Amino acid sequence: MVTALKRAVAVAAVLAVFAVYNVTLYTFVTSRCGNINDGGTSPGMVDVGRYLPFCRDSALPAVDGAKKLEGDLPVLDGAAALVPVYASFINAVYPEGSVTYEGGSFSADNYYGENFAGDSAMRFNNTVRGFKAVVDGETDVFFCTKPSAEQQKYADERGVELEYVPIGREAFVFFVNAKNPVDGLSSDQIRGIYSGKYEKWSELGGADRYIDPLTRLEGSGSQTAMEAFMNGTPFAEKKPAALAGAAIGYSFRYYLTSMTGCDGVKMIALDGVYPDRENIRSGQYPAVTTFYAIYRKDNGNENINALLDFILSDRGSYLIDECGYVSIH
Repeated sequence: MVTALKRAVAVAAVLAVFAVYNVTLYTFVTSRCGNINDGGTSPGMVDVGRYLPFCRDSALPAVDGAKKLEGDLPVLDGAAALVPVYASFINAVYPEGSVTYEGGSFSADNYYGENFAGDSAMRFNNTVRGFKAVVDGETDVFFCTKPSAEQQKYADERGVELEYVPIGREAFVFFVNAKNPVDGLSSDQIRGIYSGKYEKWSELGGADRYIDPLTRLEGSGSQTAMEAFMNGTPFAEKKPAALAGAAIGYSFRYYLTSMTGCDGVKMIALDGVYPDRENIRSGQYPAVTTFYAIYRKDNGNENINALLDFILSDRGSYLIDECGYVSIH
């Protein structure tokens, strides 16, 4: 009887330890990733299904009178933030039937939310896999910002020369929880946050809470842009106390505001300038990045030049602007 009681107590103690562990894990990790109001950001992937060419319900802008490409159609891919841009190009100058899917129809039940077939003119591998694909010759034209040093090294080691054609501009932005009283920071203050100089929001005019500086996947477009923004200032190791703090994150403006639906966050001014389209176009916003159409110089597909002519035309510039970005011209 005594032995059975001891076993019951031991089992109850083990269950209690697991319960405390799981509650702690949920409170300080899981809930903060899922609840936009706790940390100021949440994970999100682009809903590719909203931007499919040749679909009646697509959110893509359209132009009339564009000449359709014929023959060998360049395969297009791009960063998540630029899916609407290159999808709108396909919608404008590619023939219907050029975008195909495994199983015959689009499905969002894949790792990157797509199931484009091997013969499809549209792909979505995102930045890391997509840049590798254009270097390896699996994609003809890739749309993104400048690659990271590691990605450029991958191309150099394979003796691949890439052509970078600038087609548009976008703001690299910083965002916090919508309830955070901080509406703007200087570039030096943000570098100070990520280098460990500032640990609490109260040091920057906010509440007496720790700062949780969030980072992105190595090699992604936003992480590469952030490394350039830091301008050689090293990133500090995140302290455990930051996990219970209020977050700051970074992304590209249109991806944040229109593609991922992060309603619980707000973009903040940088060096006193808010990242709206007017300040991007005028160059007043200090963290404006250029995005490119990238292809191998040895790619002999003549339709690449025809596609670029369209992209840089008035119609192509119109599509870039209508997608929410700022065209080069």
